[in-house]
Amino acid sequence: MRAPALFTAAGSLLLTTLAVAPAGGSTVVPGAAELRGAAVAVARAADAGVTFGDCADAAELPGSLRCGTVSVPLDYAHPAGQQIRLTVSQVPATHKDPRNSKRRVPRQGALVLNPGGPGASGLYYPLIGLLPEWKRIGAAYDLVGYAPRGVSPSAPLSCQDPKRFFKGPAQAPAHPSESYKRERIAQARAYARGCAQRAGKALRFYTSLNNARDLDVVRAALGERQLTFMGSSYGTYFGALYATMFPAHVRRMVFDAAVDPGPGQIWYRNNLAQSAAFESRWTDFREWIARHDDVYGLGDTAEKVRRSYEKARARLAAEPAGGTVGPAQLQGSFLSAGYYDTYWPHRAQALSDYLKGRPKRLIEQAGPRQEDAAEAENANAVYTAVECNDAPWPKDWKVWDRDNTRLARVAPFVTWDNVWMNLPCAYWPAPRQRPLDVRTGPGELPPTLILAAERDAAAPYQGALELQRRLSGAVLVTERDAGTHGIAGGPNQCVNGYLDAYLLEGRVPERRAACTGRAEPKATLAP
Repeated sequence: MRAPALFTAAGSLLLTTLAVAPAGGSTVVPGAAELRGAAVAVARAADAGVTFGDCADAAELPGSLRCGTVSVPLDYAHPAGQQIRLTVSQVPATHKDPRNSKRRVPRQGALVLNPGGPGASGLYYPLIGLLPEWKRIGAAYDLVGYAPRGVSPSAPLSCQDPKRFFKGPAQAPAHPSESYKRERIAQARAYARGCAQRAGKALRFYTSLNNARDLDVVRAALGERQLTFMGSSYGTYFGALYATMFPAHVRRMVFDAAVDPGPGQIWYRNNLAQSAAFESRWTDFREWIARHDDVYGLGDTAEKVRRSYEKARARLAAEPAGGTVGPAQLQGSFLSAGYYDTYWPHRAQALSDYLKGRPKRLIEQAGPRQEDAAEAENANAVYTAVECNDAPWPKDWKVWDRDNTRLARVAPFVTWDNVWMNLPCAYWPAPRQRPLDVRTGPGELPPTLILAAERDAAAPYQGALELQRRLSGAVLVTERDAGTHGIAGGPNQCVNGYLDAYLLEGRVPERRAACTGRAEPKATLAP
């Protein structure tokens, strides 16, 4: 399941035994041609550089965001062939020390940022430098974001007419019938066909390996001898690929909310692990609501809160709120609360209001926004293409059905919706990559910093442990008993202290460090 871009994390914004080894399909092992092609593209980008100017659609944004483009090959095996222009953004280093207005901070280079996905754009991510938690880093670094290949406006990928993307209201059965499963299988097949028809032969080139190669081309275009990078969520995966492929090009790397990079986890098993972890986080949320029954009136135990939620689901199934919000929209809205606990008060109040006959807040939070349809369809297309291309997936529906039927018995909250999100990969028409074995030996890579929340559902904590095991010299900072997806630059000053020390001074703790979890959100009622 795609993680939303981590603007909340930046200050605004177990069950592997159930899965068999993903079944085959033809696999592609990139080799010497791609390696040579990447070197050609890097040399070309270093000569061309980036010319920054005004950003489209950014006139009313604060700060000094500037944009330019970098050309990368569609196919690195043929670097002189078709090119894609990636749109890159930059907020130049301010050189202003927020702790001492008289001190000029020396520039340390560019810090390239990726907020996750696949399918998320990082174009506006450099604006985090305006936030208090990021001002010291923004003083020393040019903050750089970009839209990865396929993500608008970087040669945007599409799999269906955006006008048809939001299908609402819709059902979301936790234990679907056989007829419902057949309906969703047909939809998945049609979606995969749509991707092939719209993208043509280019479809196979939207991969995490190419995202890592693109990152090196962006580095060269920026004039950086070595890369300083912070990737969040999915950004940690292709960041880890980069560290494995180009270890000598790494200066500093931050992995925030690390994805398990084990080749056997990409991506089928990782999605099973996500579904299991979201069940635990859903329990955390319900327990929090129960502790504030005096505010929300949804029940004083987690089980009573679940019944209130199920009552709302049943009512929405019979009569969608505002004609747009059914059980699937309700569930999608509450899923976002599994990513970010800052959403908890808003979702709890919306549910409470709805059950009291006031649906407006729920409609506002859960209803589809047609003005966002094109962006959402593009993000979904890129997510699907990258995950389906990256690795073999089970091609036999019986494997999916067996594994997820078992899982849904103990983790019903998002299991089947996660299946429907990824099921086009069972019918994918393009060749699959063989996942790279992420691994570096002693001395091959400078120290890197991994940040992880212990109860993160979208990137379960095991992924951070596995990434640290695979990257020699990596250091792990854990936010204890917390579950927000992405913790860099958030409200935890302990975490931010480690982040600043690493990016500004190159200092890391001994192998592991821990920070006390952030305070729970306050139970409040908006007017």
